[in-house]
Amino acid sequence: MNKLKGILLTQGMHGMISQVEGLAKALDIDFTHHTVEPNNFWKMIPPKLTPISQSVYKKINQSDFNVIISCGRKSVIPSIHLKNISKKKVFNIHIQDPKVDLNNFDFIIAPEHDSLKGQNVITTKGAIHYLTENEIFKNKDYLRSFIKKDERKICTLILGGPTKYYDYTLNNMENIFSILNELLKKNNFQLVVIPSMRTPKSSIDYATKYFGENHTIINNVDKKAYLSALSISEKIVVTCDSSSMISEAALTGKPIYVANITSKKNDKRFKKFRNLFRELNITRNLGEKEENWWYQKLDETNRVAQIIKEKINS
Repeated sequence: MNKLKGILLTQGMHGMISQVEGLAKALDIDFTHHTVEPNNFWKMIPPKLTPISQSVYKKINQSDFNVIISCGRKSVIPSIHLKNISKKKVFNIHIQDPKVDLNNFDFIIAPEHDSLKGQNVITTKGAIHYLTENEIFKNKDYLRSFIKKDERKICTLILGGPTKYYDYTLNNMENIFSILNELLKKNNFQLVVIPSMRTPKSSIDYATKYFGENHTIINNVDKKAYLSALSISEKIVVTCDSSSMISEAALTGKPIYVANITSKKNDKRFKKFRNLFRELNITRNLGEKEENWWYQKLDETNRVAQIIKEKINS
């Protein structure tokens, strides 16, 4: 039986790409990825006020597809429009709250902390993503040539980056590093710092200066280093700004500490997400009384894919 064909629509951000590609791979479909580009002033207009028309976005030259997976505000209208004009049955799946009538989509995938309700809504604990246990295991040895050759166990710090809610100021980074340093000293851990695409170079440079040559700082975005760190770490620390990376780390079943940053504005959605992960026994806050804990590995991507497969097949 031939595989279904899919098109993935995002605004090009890593977190969005991770979600759409993760779901596409879990659904086992052949896919192509397209970065959505709204035309002119439509870039500024919310989806609920935008007409469902080719005029609002640059044409996507792909006509042979059975599935559309979209993520992000700018991909809402193209997903609906491409489904409407297709001459065959197309299933469209949107990740996150589309902020339009939910009936425009066959499936909506939204995290529990968004509190979105509807017959076609599939809720998830955290974000779905593109990581798999097999991929993490296969890259286990990648960091062996980077880390210091000694008997220390590994603790990994995964850095996000500035958002409208959180600042990566020197004071905020110093606060995280000082609390983390106590954990490293107490347990004789070697630290591995993994940056993301949003991590400012100044934060990476400061980590290098703060922790010195006795630890390992990865200076560039390196997916293999990220996967290897998840595999070999005893404990994982993730900055609070990235629900996606916290969700990805939860695939390992390892203790995760959240490095908190005081928010610039109301971050109740993010707090709701972090509270849920704490209730699931996945996370603790960095700086809390140290302990070891375990939880069932969280693999929401494959769980969601199975639900969608069953509905598509029926």
